[in-house]
Amino acid sequence: MMTPVKVLLCTDMDRTIIPNGFQPEPADARKRFSNFCEREDVKLAYVTGRHVSLVKRAIKNYALPVPDFAITDVGTKIYQIGKGSWQQMADWEAEIDKDWNGKTHAQLKQILRPIKELRLQESTKQNTHKLSYYLPLYMDKDTIIARIEAFLKDANVAASILWSVDEPKNIGLLDVLPEHATKLHAIEFLQQKLGYKLDEVIFAGDSGNDLPVLTSHIPSVLVDNASAEIKQAALELSKHNGNAEALFLASSSYSDNNGNYSAGVLQGVAHFAPDFFTPTNKETSS
Repeated sequence: MMTPVKVLLCTDMDRTIIPNGFQPEPADARKRFSNFCEREDVKLAYVTGRHVSLVKRAIKNYALPVPDFAITDVGTKIYQIGKGSWQQMADWEAEIDKDWNGKTHAQLKQILRPIKELRLQESTKQNTHKLSYYLPLYMDKDTIIARIEAFLKDANVAASILWSVDEPKNIGLLDVLPEHATKLHAIEFLQQKLGYKLDEVIFAGDSGNDLPVLTSHIPSVLVDNASAEIKQAALELSKHNGNAEALFLASSSYSDNNGNYSAGVLQGVAHFAPDFFTPTNKETSS
């Protein structure tokens, strides 16, 4: 008797399963994605920079499946969802809190006040372990990030600094997080807590703040609507890290479909977990 196949599917939201980029979405992609996520052998986790209220809004507005877990605010919060209840995982909060060495959000904001190029994002995009700024794209982000790192090092704070781009708004996004509060660490924490093996986890993403996972040992899918810059960075970094085999780039080479958004996610699932697709439903993977 065959061992049942199971998968923990961890996916970014914006421009990964939410079609809010410039590229076209296959007509039935989200429906097929929802059908797949309804399977009993699939656990779904959203991994997003969004605050939990914006996650819930997106689920409603885009008719997305309700997940089993939600890693929100770029990895600083993990929620377990069941019977309409969203419960924060307190053990994750305790895990990442160590990195800030007793410093509060307000104290970190004060430490970085001298860097005038940074503009605070809205209060809804901040939390106890996430300090988020806007940075214009014409600025030298590498120099500014180096200055941030120097200030935080002097304050004895262990932090991760993540850079991404809001393409529709044409603005840079910069997040200061505890060092272990990345999407990668949050997924690894969830994997271990739930008892999934490495080959039973699949991640999907599209942007700069997904690169730590995309280029890790975790089997990962880069949807085809990702920018050329991200595709090149993902390929180079995954190879450099010795994880080239763990990265799959979705493709739009099909005449009746493409690899954008949730269609690309399903392509990646079919690549890493072909047992989920029988010969009669192979179209799910294209």
